[in-house]
Amino acid sequence: MPRLFLIRHGETEWSVNGRHTGRTDIPLTPKGEQETTEKAAQLVGEGKVIDPRNICTVFVSPRTRAHKTFHLLFDQLPALPSHVITESVREWDYGEYEGLLSPEIQARNPGWTIWKDGCPGGESTTEMCFRVDTVIEQVREYHRKWLEKGEGSRDVVIVAHGHFNRVLIARWINFPLSLGTHFNVEPSGIAILSYNHRNILEPALNALNLYAHVG
Repeated sequence: MPRLFLIRHGETEWSVNGRHTGRTDIPLTPKGEQETTEKAAQLVGEGKVIDPRNICTVFVSPRTRAHKTFHLLFDQLPALPSHVITESVREWDYGEYEGLLSPEIQARNPGWTIWKDGCPGGESTTEMCFRVDTVIEQVREYHRKWLEKGEGSRDVVIVAHGHFNRVLIARWINFPLSLGTHFNVEPSGIAILSYNHRNILEPALNALNLYAHVG
């Protein structure tokens, strides 16, 4: 069955201290680079879980932390897989809450939660849901072509961000965006999304935080 590999970028300084990192372009930490490089050796390559022969395309967020993660994962190969750098898989736009810690946001707006309130000056839950749903439909079109017509390759990869990935997992399995609050997506963690019963109408979550360094 076709699969979607959903990858969060490696560790950054702000992912460690909990600051909301949307538009801000910050690099991976040395630890983040090391963990991503280890992940590449374990999982990426011919005959491995992420086999470049099976990759149709890769969607990469333009932020440095995601772009660097993509290269650390795939630069070891003889050639990079087909890929596109696109704002469609960028992180949730946190607007006025960019760079803030959750307690700082709560001090401004008691009871706030991104899952129901969105971000003032950034993206609402409706806007985020629409953007993610659009990406999912693009992925499923690649999968339909492979399943129904034998066109292209079976797998798609997305290298993106924490909140984006949590929303995508929830929407992939046809649940409200708010279900994303129940998924932990670790830095450099890999989720595998696919389908049950060889049926594109039965989307499923196969794996979460594959080989991630938790803690």
